[in-house]
Amino acid sequence: MVDIVSPATARKHTAHLSWEVLLTVILAGSLALGRLLSSVFLQTDNLGNILLDVTEISLMALPMTFIIVTGEIDLSVASVLGASSALMGVLWHMGLPMPLVMALVVTGGAAAGALNGWLVVGLELPSLAVTIGTLALFRGLAYVLLGDQAVADFPASYTAFGMNPLGATFIPQPFAIVIVGAVLFGIVLHATPFGRSLYAIGANPSAARFSGIDVSRAKLRLFVLSGLVSAIAGVIFTLRFTSARGDNGEGFELAVIAAVLFGGVTIFGGRGSLYGVLLSLLIVGVLRNALTLVDVSSETLTIVTGLLLLSSVLIPNLVAGWRARRDKRLVAARR
Repeated sequence: MVDIVSPATARKHTAHLSWEVLLTVILAGSLALGRLLSSVFLQTDNLGNILLDVTEISLMALPMTFIIVTGEIDLSVASVLGASSALMGVLWHMGLPMPLVMALVVTGGAAAGALNGWLVVGLELPSLAVTIGTLALFRGLAYVLLGDQAVADFPASYTAFGMNPLGATFIPQPFAIVIVGAVLFGIVLHATPFGRSLYAIGANPSAARFSGIDVSRAKLRLFVLSGLVSAIAGVIFTLRFTSARGDNGEGFELAVIAAVLFGGVTIFGGRGSLYGVLLSLLIVGVLRNALTLVDVSSETLTIVTGLLLLSSVLIPNLVAGWRARRDKRLVAARR
């Protein structure tokens, strides 16, 4: 049996491939720029720092990719990270054993995601408005839990995980979780019926429902997953910096969304690949590290992130417009 691919589907596949090739070129250029800016850029210790610095953002970007593919968004991920960090500090300060602390923190993150999912799916509220609200809610809870205090007396056996490399490699141990997660998420998104159903939901929710896909259940699961993974990111962030604070991860939501959109996932849903997102995350990490090595201010780094976010929206639209005009000229010429 021969699969028949429509011209529209073929064009979309080609566009995705072209964008990923462009991202690969940008990544190579970013690495070359980093090497020009600093002689220590390509040293293994610094390469490990690049991966370590994007660990939490990369983790949160995995479920965010799924959510945006369905046409939704979750702006509360960084606040869940901060609230999870604060909760971790409070529970540890209460004297609970660390494995139980981690289990409760991750459960709390899943509950936060379930709240987002219930508001979006159960009450049919727009995810943008809902997660703007819960962004403030969860961050407020983080400050209620710890105020302006910090908890920093975590066991050395756990905080070492946040910094030590994996075996004899330069890959940090926390980033190994990202690698495993990326493989699992990639398989689910690109090689399972559930992943294909997410693209169908993003392309046309009504048609997805008529085809038998439980749209509400799928979206609820994604928001729960996003909260759970954000809580894991909060645990890693806390151990990495050996400090539980209410403001941990503040502003990370911008970097997460910028990485997903710059990776080629359209904000309108139905299109994108995890491979492009991973390339985008590495580009963000490389650029931020290279600029940091030459003492560029944090404000400038925020501007760079914002420019990437704008580019992720502008460039695909400009390319799509150019292709549409080219196709019209070709049609007119044939006539």
